[in-house]
Amino acid sequence: MTYENLDAKLINALLGNGRASLRSLGEQLDVSVTTVSNHLRDLEAEGVVNGYTPIVDYDNLGYDVTAIINLKVEGSALQTVAERLRDEKQMVSVYEVTGDYDIVAIGKFQNTDGMNDQIKELLTDVDIRESNTSVVLNAACENEQFELDVDEE
Repeated sequence: MTYENLDAKLINALLGNGRASLRSLGEQLDVSVTTVSNHLRDLEAEGVVNGYTPIVDYDNLGYDVTAIINLKVEGSALQTVAERLRDEKQMVSVYEVTGDYDIVAIGKFQNTDGMNDQIKELLTDVDIRESNTSVVLNAACENEQFELDVDEE
């Protein structure tokens, strides 16, 4: 038995079913439960696999408005503003970026009033110099992950 690409195959199997048992993963990958357990433990310890979580469809829960918020921030306050945004409940992604803006944040809101209130609150921060918000009309792809390439030899 070769363990060539086993970690990548294990990750791909988990992407297909994050709730799969160690036994079913072992059967799928043609390795023992112990081997799966050891590799999975190592992937978790290395931070490659960071948990197992449901994929929530916020639209179905009434969060119909997705906003992409671009912010220009005073240079020294970049990390502080990014952390503040990360701690906001309805921000699902926060990125420090290159280009015209310093931060891109993606938020989910129940309505445009909630979005508007959040943006107005953000703009009271003296470290935020400028903002530009886009409202998503349709999510063609969201919360997607991709399988790793596996060399089949």
